[in-house]
Amino acid sequence: MSRSRQPPLVTGISPNEGIPWTKVTIRGENLGTGPTDLIGLTICGHNCLLTAEWMSASKIVCRVGQAKNDKGDIIVTTKSGGRGTSTVSFKLLKPEKIGILDQSAVWVDEMNYYDMRTDRNKGIPPLSLRPANPLGIEIEKCKLPQKNLEVLFHGMSADFTSENFSAAWYLIENHSNTSFEQLKMAVTNLKRQANKKSEGSLAYVKGGLSTFFEAQDALSAIHQKLEADGTEKVEGSMTQKLENVLNRASNTADTLFQEVLGRKDKADSTRNALNVLQRFKFLFNLPLNIKRNIQKGDYDVVINDYEKAKSLFGKTEVQVFKKYYAEVEAGIEDLRELLLKKLLETPSTLHDQKRYIRYLSDLHAPGDPAWQCIGAQHKWTLKLMQDCKEGHVKSLKGNPGPHSPMLDLDNDARPSVLGHLSQTASLKRGSSFQSGRDDTWRYKTPHRVAFVEKLTKLVLSQLPNFWKLWISYVNGSLFSETAEKSGQIERSKNVRQRQNDFKKMIQEVMHSLVKLIRGALLPFSLREGDGRQYGGWEVQAELSGQWLAHVIQTIRLTYESLTALEIPNDMLQIIQDLILDLRIRCIMVTLQHTAEEIKRLAEKEDWIVDNEGLTSLPCQFEQSIVHSLQSLKGVVDCKPGEASVRFLYTAWNN
Repeated sequence: MSRSRQPPLVTGISPNEGIPWTKVTIRGENLGTGPTDLIGLTICGHNCLLTAEWMSASKIVCRVGQAKNDKGDIIVTTKSGGRGTSTVSFKLLKPEKIGILDQSAVWVDEMNYYDMRTDRNKGIPPLSLRPANPLGIEIEKCKLPQKNLEVLFHGMSADFTSENFSAAWYLIENHSNTSFEQLKMAVTNLKRQANKKSEGSLAYVKGGLSTFFEAQDALSAIHQKLEADGTEKVEGSMTQKLENVLNRASNTADTLFQEVLGRKDKADSTRNALNVLQRFKFLFNLPLNIKRNIQKGDYDVVINDYEKAKSLFGKTEVQVFKKYYAEVEAGIEDLRELLLKKLLETPSTLHDQKRYIRYLSDLHAPGDPAWQCIGAQHKWTLKLMQDCKEGHVKSLKGNPGPHSPMLDLDNDARPSVLGHLSQTASLKRGSSFQSGRDDTWRYKTPHRVAFVEKLTKLVLSQLPNFWKLWISYVNGSLFSETAEKSGQIERSKNVRQRQNDFKKMIQEVMHSLVKLIRGALLPFSLREGDGRQYGGWEVQAELSGQWLAHVIQTIRLTYESLTALEIPNDMLQIIQDLILDLRIRCIMVTLQHTAEEIKRLAEKEDWIVDNEGLTSLPCQFEQSIVHSLQSLKGVVDCKPGEASVRFLYTAWNN
């Protein structure tokens, strides 16, 4: 996996040695792009990430933990750069602690132990203050269950620092197998330790006795001097006199240096203002940078800068920062509106739609932009289908002659499915027509057949992206990978609610496709209310069986392409019903045409007898029947999911 940045490099640490919990400043290069980018920090092998405070890409502040190693490297790990290296090391010193019960000739501050995870002070537990082996003999732990000892010595404790200390419990727990002679030795050790502590305390007092008396004499002298000065009525006591002198000195100094101090204060305020501008120039320049990046189309840069500003100044109470952050929010709101407008524009590629949806997700846009895009794509597809019908109807009224497919080849490139469709249809037509016919029929496609081809081509060009957009909406790949869990839960609820709505959209597209084809080829099968919207072709000539067979092949290939998208069969059943009706209609038209041809054979009889004693009439009759059967072969053959020939025959009779 490639990294977008160089690995972190630690080039300095201050101080470079210290005891555990020493606060250190780490300096280096590529130390991360933000607090969330920092995922690891170890000093001497100890994880210090909990106490780390990311300051900038070249500075991190943390506290050294209780590491096992005395000396080690400083390793920084980030999401963007991975595991880093170090050119310096830190030396961990062992502190010399003076326990609370230890004697000292100087004052010792009580030490607090901090739990850095909860940042709460914890006192030293009493058990840690007692000696490990007060008796001075080998300890042998008792194997008796703790519950049995608690029942035996109810209300007592084996801790000799407790008020309810039980010596018997302590001996059973720690010296159950110790001999009586060893216990006598333990008593001797205890007495020796007590005498040693008494002698040590007396020695500490003797050693500091002179210092104590000197301090006492100094305090007494100061007290007597203050009492003596307090009795004098010359401007009160000594402290009052000193206060008056200091006040006069302060007033005189203010008078002398008021102008200088004023200029100093003004210079300090100006310097502070410049420091603030320099330190927070990112926020002050951000509104202008957002506008420039939006104009250039660098939406990723805008989103990253906005997330950084939001984390730093989103909850600020400084009025200047609030003002500039409000301008940033206004610019981001304009960006949301721009992205939503681009998202709902049609036509648009699936890649651009996913990109705009991900941008809006990162910007926490209100509502559900992904679903709005799906709805807009659905309306656009329906409009294209209706415009396709209107355009062919107008073309038919302006030029009632056959439609030339060569006119469409320069405008739209057929997809691979349609290329296969045209090749297959050409083979079918070539095998079904009489050999005596010329090839001019290829350039005389009826308007309604051309309309069906273009309509199915349109659906196959729009519906796959529409279906893929829905699948991406369901599995969540449209949205940002860094989205919060609460947002994912909310989207899952929306998906469950939108499933029925999307199913209705697909069904509406399928119904429009089928009704438009029925309006062009089977207008009598439409309802009275649908004739005006989906019909209106005003043609009197019936399509031949060959063209109906070609249309059936076109719709079959369309059905196969839609099935390949894994669209549920119940949504495509209406297309199977259309294919069934077209097959029935094709059989009826072909057989009627064949019957009329057979009736006209008598007019073509020349009564010329050949060598076998037959005229040309039986041969012509055979050719008509064979031609009819060849043209119906592809129609009668059942594709997967289609009704059988027997069912076709029954439906035809009905």
